[in-house]
Amino acid sequence: MTTSPPRAAATTTAWTALITDYYNGCTDGDVDLMMRTLHPDVVHWFLTPNTGSRAVVGAEHLARYWRKVTRMIDARWVVESICATPEQAVIEWTMWWTPDGDIERVATRGAEWFTGEDGLIREIRSYYQIRPANTELDGFPYAERGYSVAGREHSVIHPDADSHQAGSVQ
Repeated sequence: MTTSPPRAAATTTAWTALITDYYNGCTDGDVDLMMRTLHPDVVHWFLTPNTGSRAVVGAEHLARYWRKVTRMIDARWVVESICATPEQAVIEWTMWWTPDGDIERVATRGAEWFTGEDGLIREIRSYYQIRPANTELDGFPYAERGYSVAGREHSVIHPDADSHQAGSVQ
């Protein structure tokens, strides 16, 4: 079955809004905002051997987990690109953060696969390696493609933290 372009655009728009609200909640440590985006039985899977790579289960547990992480490392997540169907979405993202004892922000770039249920995020599968240095594709033209870069922690599709309006998920 082929999806018509208008429906595909609406699907991508809906997923983009849901996922950016989720990441705005993560960035702000806003448990209530994250909870409005997450299915009660959400599961977040992590790539090993990252610290804390065990799956996190349940909306409240996951929201509190990200609030704790944000406070520890001053994290800001940016959605860089997205491909979506009604049932699932795949994104590229960047987490800007400050390693312990450092003053310079680093970029951890990764990808995540989301599934949905009842209009909420049901599962997240994360693919990245966290290091206390930038993890990026060698030579990739991030700035030219509208991705976030040092000093500009927002992208073409995920606006600056000062301009986002939390709670836009309906």
